[in-house]
Amino acid sequence: MPDPPSELYHFSEDPNIQVFEPHIAPTSALKDPLVWAVDSEHADLYYFPRNCPRVSFVASPDTSAEDIERYLADTDARRVSAIEASWLPAMRNTNVYRYVFPGDDFQLMDQNAGYWASHQTVRPVRVEPVGDLMQALAGAGIELRVMPSLWPLYQAVIASSLGFSIIRWRNPAPRPRRSPENQENVSTYNPELACREPRQRVEGRAPGSERRLTPHA
Repeated sequence: MPDPPSELYHFSEDPNIQVFEPHIAPTSALKDPLVWAVDSEHADLYYFPRNCPRVSFVASPDTSAEDIERYLADTDARRVSAIEASWLPAMRNTNVYRYVFPGDDFQLMDQNAGYWASHQTVRPVRVEPVGDLMQALAGAGIELRVMPSLWPLYQAVIASSLGFSIIRWRNPAPRPRRSPENQENVSTYNPELACREPRQRVEGRAPGSERRLTPHA
């Protein structure tokens, strides 16, 4: 079991949380009360309004050359994240705050997703605004794609060999209507596929008292 980093993070739109108490997140398959946090490598997955649906993807060791060419040939970004165009106003106007936790007492729960958890009450060391969310993503080496609908990308990514993260998938706009002859090609949402990084990654919300992989709620 790797040692925890010196700092872990929780993201929230509330800047006034003094104490994080262990809880059972509604989206978690785990039944232990926990405080969830995310590491620095995966913090950018939370540079979004809390309820904003997004699809993020990266090349993993298992990603095929064909998928790299198809999805990543034109970018040198560390990760690509996509949102719906309807969420642009919220991206511009939402204030998100980064709570910094000491790494003590946290255990690694999911290395691919960067999730750590503690059974103890946690007091943040400090809280700081993320600032302009799109600028924060750019500063983290993330390419932000804005799309009319996330459904086509979602369908493509879950069928690919990419590592991916799908968060807040209960919130996207309705799936675009397709002609009857194409209906058989439309797959249905499978929650288990929302997590894959080295195929991975996540559905849900952020760490601490919010959540994603399915821990945070």
